[in-house]
Amino acid sequence: MSRNTGLILKIGGAIVFLSLIIFFIIRYTTKAHSPEDTVTYEQDGLKLEVFYNRPYKKDRAIFGKLVPYNKVWRTGANEATTFETNKDILVDGSILNAGKYSLWTIPMENSWKVIFNSKMYPWGINLDKEAYRDPKFDTLVLERPVEEIDTRLEQFTILFEQNGEFVNLVLAWDNTSVSTPLKQKEAPAGTSYIQ
Repeated sequence: MSRNTGLILKIGGAIVFLSLIIFFIIRYTTKAHSPEDTVTYEQDGLKLEVFYNRPYKKDRAIFGKLVPYNKVWRTGANEATTFETNKDILVDGSILNAGKYSLWTIPMENSWKVIFNSKMYPWGINLDKEAYRDPKFDTLVLERPVEEIDTRLEQFTILFEQNGEFVNLVLAWDNTSVSTPLKQKEAPAGTSYIQ
């Protein structure tokens, strides 16, 4: 091996090493500001799971400012938020087949559009800070009303909340909450599903 080739390999190795260090530093600091979380719901063989990152309010005006109205939001921070169901479910009365989806929203003043997209994305936004979502992969889009809550939530929160025969997928931050009712799709009479 020539001397120049050895030098080029050493420089290349140093660049790769420094790049990895910078990547992990950026990842750590990003996650420190918006830690990741997974919420699950399990009952009667139905398992629902949401993976997301939880940004903080930090004295900022949230909806209509930090998160603009009428623009697609990654529904959290960092990676695109994902929603997974092991069974077919009804989402506000519309069917969503078992599978994994990226979860997007379009916040508006009085209602939000909730979007289940069949494509997975490595990050929630591109370099222009626009949502990565490709609308041609939208599986289900529905609109849900905004509810004002008394307590201001410092950290963006997604949770499952039992409500009679439904379980609500709740998205809440600051003094805003949006609930989407979910229910396991029942088999037609006389049909049995093999597990």
